[in-house]
Amino acid sequence: MSVTRDIPRAWARPRRVMAERLSHGPDDKVAFVYLAAASLLGFVAQLPGLVQRARTPDPVFEGLIVSESARVGTEVPANIVDAKFEALFSGALMAWIFIVPLVLYVFAALSHLIARAMGGRGSGLRARVALFWSFLCVTPALLLLGLTTGFVGPGPAQALVGVITLCAFIWIWLNSLYVAETPHV
Repeated sequence: MSVTRDIPRAWARPRRVMAERLSHGPDDKVAFVYLAAASLLGFVAQLPGLVQRARTPDPVFEGLIVSESARVGTEVPANIVDAKFEALFSGALMAWIFIVPLVLYVFAALSHLIARAMGGRGSGLRARVALFWSFLCVTPALLLLGLTTGFVGPGPAQALVGVITLCAFIWIWLNSLYVAETPHV
């Protein structure tokens, strides 16, 4: 089945979808593609919020940019909003493309070790597939969260979408991990 058809199915029946995904044999290349696509979409989801934050006056952040420009010996940016966005953009890019994947690899290994201690019989690869697939499955909600953050801003709507995203991730991941750690299911 295609990924775009399986993502909505995973929200309702995560065990069945994970079992189907693993029935073809777990593959590290496929797991990495799940992770790379989810990380890229997670980064894109941050952009509306970054634009809003760059446009919001923040004397401390702006002071840091001015002092860093003076320290390095460059001109103070004419448009401080652009300078703030560039700083936020580069930080988010670093986080989502480089740091989040490393953290998720460590998290997958820890979740596999915990599952093994609780009687799981899967492999580290199967645990990675489960985690990375779950992360990819919640990217539509991450995109909605990014839009909510960027256009509505902090408040009850952002909190509600954030809670739904977190709960969906936990739901899909725990069910997927169960299938990954019990190969007979």
